[in-house]
Amino acid sequence: MLKFYYSGAPNPTKVALFLEETGTPYDPIPIDTRKGEQHKPEFLSINPNAKLPAIVDGDVKVFDSSAILLYLAEKTGKFLPAKTDKARGELLSWMFFVSSGVGPYFGQSVHFRVYAPEKISYATNRYVFEAQRHAGILDARLAKQKYMLGDTYTIVDMNVWGWARLIPTVLGDGGWEKFPNLKRLADEISARPAAQKATALKDRHKFKTEMDAEAMQAMFPHLNAKVA
Repeated sequence: MLKFYYSGAPNPTKVALFLEETGTPYDPIPIDTRKGEQHKPEFLSINPNAKLPAIVDGDVKVFDSSAILLYLAEKTGKFLPAKTDKARGELLSWMFFVSSGVGPYFGQSVHFRVYAPEKISYATNRYVFEAQRHAGILDARLAKQKYMLGDTYTIVDMNVWGWARLIPTVLGDGGWEKFPNLKRLADEISARPAAQKATALKDRHKFKTEMDAEAMQAMFPHLNAKVA
């Protein structure tokens, strides 16, 4: 059975959504990042980057949420666009747009707005601006069509949903005001039974919630690192 290493963060949740949408049997293995479990050798042997999610499918190991979604979609043949060069190009472009842009900028916006021990206005402005810019690109795309690749719900929409549903956390109060089309997509997917199961997965395990010294060191090791 496929092993799914997860937490309640956006990237694992989007993979949980795919697994639930397809009814793929899986063994959910919680990794408590605030306790530093992502740095243990057994997990690093699966993902040397010490990030969630990761899967083990027989002798196959895959990490990075976009890579996992692509792997699972191609293996099952589900939630992919039409088999044309044009559709394939759009699929890859938007999947990597989420990986290289949406995820990092949304995540850093949350970090500097909420968790950074020093409030640095330049860093906050930089990442909030980029998060808004990326959300605007998604919103403009969705103003023209129902889903990211047209009329069909695909893994690109799942990839977007993982972060988009958290716009108020990423951008603060009023974050949704400029992005009605992105909100439409996020709300539609969140209402799906599979999405509700995916978001409830974190409740099966009692993850640490305190952001104490142990959690800060586990999640943000750069705080005590010496850079040459």
